Amino acid sequence: MKRTYLLGLGLILSLGLQAQDPVAQKYGALITTVDLKENLTILASDAMEGRETGKRGQKMAAAFISAHFEELGLVAPVNGGYQQPVELYTTGAPKIMVKSQAGELKEFEDYTYYGSGESKGIETLDLVFAGKGSEEDLKGLDIKGKAVAILLDANASLRSNTTITSLREKGVTLVVAFSDKQEEFNQLSGMLKRFSSGRLSISNKASANMGMFIASPATSEKLFKTSADKLKKAIADKKVAKVKPSSISFSIAQTFNPLKTSNVLGYLEGTDKKDEIVVITSHYDHIGMLPSGDGDRINNGADDDGSGTVAVMQLAKAFTEAKKDGKGPRRSILFMTVTGEEKGLLGSDYYTKNPIYPLANTVVNLNIDMIGRSDPQHKDSAPYVYMIGSDRLSTELHNLSESTNKTYTKLAFDYTYNAEDHPDRIYYRSDHWNFAKNNIPIIFYFDGIHEDYHKPSDEVDKIEFDLLKQRAELVFYTAWEIANRDNRLVVDKK
Repeated sequence: MKRTYLLGLGLILSLGLQAQDPVAQKYGALITTVDLKENLTILASDAMEGRETGKRGQKMAAAFISAHFEELGLVAPVNGGYQQPVELYTTGAPKIMVKSQAGELKEFEDYTYYGSGESKGIETLDLVFAGKGSEEDLKGLDIKGKAVAILLDANASLRSNTTITSLREKGVTLVVAFSDKQEEFNQLSGMLKRFSSGRLSISNKASANMGMFIASPATSEKLFKTSADKLKKAIADKKVAKVKPSSISFSIAQTFNPLKTSNVLGYLEGTDKKDEIVVITSHYDHIGMLPSGDGDRINNGADDDGSGTVAVMQLAKAFTEAKKDGKGPRRSILFMTVTGEEKGLLGSDYYTKNPIYPLANTVVNLNIDMIGRSDPQHKDSAPYVYMIGSDRLSTELHNLSESTNKTYTKLAFDYTYNAEDHPDRIYYRSDHWNFAKNNIPIIFYFDGIHEDYHKPSDEVDKIEFDLLKQRAELVFYTAWEIANRDNRLVVDKK
């Protein structure tokens, strides 16, 4: 018997596996498809009206999650309550004026504005043409403190455009980007017109950078007295510096209106390592209702992120039952469903800037955002989950995650979206990012983009509850290992 035990132990170690913990399995079994479905049927019901941030449905969802945490007996950590008030600010349509040497330009016809900056009254700047903004195009140009016009590549990202970021870092005050084709400008202008008001932020102050104007191709005549084709030829001929500078006058005035929402927090105190915190998050908001139209108008968000929210609720149940039986975690656990994710990760941003428990004591963030469905890429695959970020800050966390899965849940891990050069940049698009940028190790659990993403058809009847349960169990066992290990996770990357 002793020889057999040693051989078995050697095999476990050689495979990099750990022995299954029967105590962990006992409480992991409390995550059931019945409970997940019952809670999700409420959370993603039409009565919640799509849970849009700051609206009635979101507040009803917050009350539902709070009641669940209270029923479990979790500590109410926000002055005796479960909700952390978050005051956001919604923007009205900015008041904008732009004037060229040829006269005043027309908004949404000659140009459109992208950003949340604000000018000091009417400002006038020299306007320099800088080609496509490349280092080659910038040679010989004086751009510091000036407005710079560039040709915007088709399908270029506005939110994370490295060229525009680089220009700002070089001291450019304002960017004017010419759209490459009129139809592209019309499409982009129409989209920005629809969203020119109603954006949310955690600040009622204008952005430090001025934002950017996007101009139609024809506007080049008004700004530089030359055609867009001639500007393109200047780039091709490497004669960008030969384009005669111009000037631009503009004013931008922003308006802000307060909007109240909340994060929902439930705290489970640990034992001998209670000052160290494991944070488990999901976002419980969604995008509300379509403004008009026939048929179903309610974006119920059953998968996005009702699935993650009910998983957090079930994890809270499993850990609180363990504590009642004297098997509670060594480290404390904060179960947190956050608001404003759909509006720009605002609830998690607010928490990391106003933490209830010090970020220095937060050892990990396990973030769950969409784990109830399969995407087209995995239509016929074994049970899987996309794993994002586990290796970005802590090699130890990545290895623990892999080992835990092999021991307990045996899901297929797909790291496609974890690639640093993946064009979808998913690593930056959910609430874990606000912890990661504070050098807190994270794992983001995700099922991919399916055909019902951000549509009224993201309904409960399309959730694969067995798969949701298996993924929730993975998060539970990972949290269990992290909460009960001897040493805090080592951060070996920045």
